[in-house]
Amino acid sequence: MIKRRYSNKIYEPKLEQLFGSKTRLKLLKLFLNNPDKFYYIREITRGLNVQINSIRRELENLQNLGIIVELIPEKKENKISEKNKAKNGYLGKKYFKANTDFLLYQELKSLLLKSQLLLEKNLIKGIQKLGKVYYLVLTGFFVGQKDARTDILIVGKLNRRKVKALVKNFEKDFDREINYTVLSKKEFNYRKDITDRFLYDILENKKLVIVDNFI
Repeated sequence: MIKRRYSNKIYEPKLEQLFGSKTRLKLLKLFLNNPDKFYYIREITRGLNVQINSIRRELENLQNLGIIVELIPEKKENKISEKNKAKNGYLGKKYFKANTDFLLYQELKSLLLKSQLLLEKNLIKGIQKLGKVYYLVLTGFFVGQKDARTDILIVGKLNRRKVKALVKNFEKDFDREINYTVLSKKEFNYRKDITDRFLYDILENKKLVIVDNFI
């Protein structure tokens, strides 16, 4: 008699495995998260820090699939003088933009959102496993605040070296740097008592409170 063992572990494929490459996934995130923006190739290359040949190849693939379109935005061109066009490298540039009429546009956006939520969930679980967490807040890029001074606030008793390693690992999945702040309960209360501006910028602005165990 053959006995089969089944793992309880849920297999969570990374999106680059579904879409074929990290570059393609980065481009999808760029275009689908910014559907009204126009991008030219070298601008994309600098922003994503990917070799231009890879960018060209994947742009062609996405264009052939109908996910993006190639065009020159007339309104944008009209606002730029010929002198400034040449100075900023606009002349002769091909622009690309998300094709919001693509049949699976909303489904792709939904898939990217679910992937983001899954990464956030795994990050939160990872932080909570590193020690006692009294207060955990996601802010900054997690809630669309680009000018925030931190993306994560953690108050608790944790091994800071392990927190650093964990966040560094998740930066690869998020494709960006994650700024985080770790405070002890004593430090948090002191900063709160003296109305520390850094802390109150977090507390009074948009945020997601994940853990609040102050008793």
